Amino acid sequence: MSTTTKPNHIGRKISRIRELKDMKQEALAQAMGTNQQAVSILENSETIEEEKLIEVAKALGVSVEAIKNFSDEAVFNYFNTFTDNDFSNSQGAMNNHCTFNPLDKVVELYERLVQAEKDKLEYVEKLLREK
Repeated sequence: MSTTTKPNHIGRKISRIRELKDMKQEALAQAMGTNQQAVSILENSETIEEEKLIEVAKALGVSVEAIKNFSDEAVFNYFNTFTDNDFSNSQGAMNNHCTFNPLDKVVELYERLVQAEKDKLEYVEKLLREK
């Protein structure tokens, strides 16, 4: 059994674009004003009416041409241009290293949330004492 897809299978292209945008079928369905089952049927369709394709493109935030011309190879080639060009040794190199510990940020956020809950509790206790 072959796992290759037909190059012009519009439904599969929609599915891949949706996945690349980290969007679930439910989210696309909501953006289109339909349900998840309809999106599933759409993504399994080899051809799609132009009006429906326009609606899907709008919901995905891409052009109709982007859907029609989509290919996984083009996406990988696009992203490979970033890794193939090593700018780390050039004078104008940008430092893309994280300058803070992400775990510290999580702890900071957690502490703020705990403090907010304490403030709410104090307020509720104050209201109860006044009654």
